[in-house]
Amino acid sequence: MTDIDIAVRINGELHRDRVPPRLILADYLRTRCGLTGTHLGCEHGVCGACTVLLDGVAVRACLIFAVQADESEITTVEGIASPDGELSPVQAAFREHHGLQCGFCTPGFIVSATAFLRDNPDPTEPEIREAISGNLCRCTGYQGIVKAVAAAADSIKQTSLEGSA
Repeated sequence: MTDIDIAVRINGELHRDRVPPRLILADYLRTRCGLTGTHLGCEHGVCGACTVLLDGVAVRACLIFAVQADESEITTVEGIASPDGELSPVQAAFREHHGLQCGFCTPGFIVSATAFLRDNPDPTEPEIREAISGNLCRCTGYQGIVKAVAAAADSIKQTSLEGSA
């Protein structure tokens, strides 16, 4: 098989590369780009540990070939914080409310929650539970994660209110 040229913007930085057609996006991000926050758990799209934003949509990077991401914008967990390193409201809430546990599933939860709160900034607890149901955590009963997403929503609302005042 012949390698294919791709150009993707990852966390705001343009990457041009030549990749095998069957290289999955998660492996591309981890091995070619050094972005190891995208974790591979099940490699079947079930666990959510490899979730990234592809043109703003939360997707499983283990189910997409790197060539499918050509001409796209990708945001990994490394790109969620501000450029100066300040944690996003979701990241800060995960730290504050013990939503991290062992940390393996955390990047997928943070990316999923970021996309969810962008689309639903004032969620109910059942909506939060539904939104994170596609991500698996083997360390916890999800209490800290649910609290973290709710706290992040409150933080985002508070920042919006302060910004509009």
